[in-house]
Amino acid sequence: MPYLSASSRAALERVLAGDLDDGTDALQRLRDIRALLVALDQDPATLQAVREALGGGTGWDEIAAAAGLKPAAAKWRWQGTDAEIAERHEAGRKRSARPSSVPTDLPGLSVAEAAAQLGVSAQAIYLRVTRGTLRAETIELPDGRSYKRVFPDEDATGS
Repeated sequence: MPYLSASSRAALERVLAGDLDDGTDALQRLRDIRALLVALDQDPATLQAVREALGGGTGWDEIAAAAGLKPAAAKWRWQGTDAEIAERHEAGRKRSARPSSVPTDLPGLSVAEAAAQLGVSAQAIYLRVTRGTLRAETIELPDGRSYKRVFPDEDATGS
């Protein structure tokens, strides 16, 4: 019985067919190769192999090396029940879907900007905020991201 899923075998067959056809478009070859990588990474056979290796006494360091990953990454991908893995991966997809750039229309200055403007370290900014000599607010965006914003031109009371 084959250990790859039907979708992984189909992706592999597309790559093999393209390999035999000298006229295959370069972009199509790239698409086929990437689709195969994604299919193999999502194939239940991968998780099954990891679980069999663990059951046989293989450690995470060896599993990670076989997969070309660091142990922490291997554990993140494959440790736990199916539900735990799915929940972790869904949370990762949600994080990666967020915009990666910091909004430019936030009030005040970032901690780094305030530190540069005042000629001190970021740690000094946090100390001043903690001591109440510098006003700062945490701004939370609707998508869940939050940013510490500093207001060096105002006293700590906000006036």
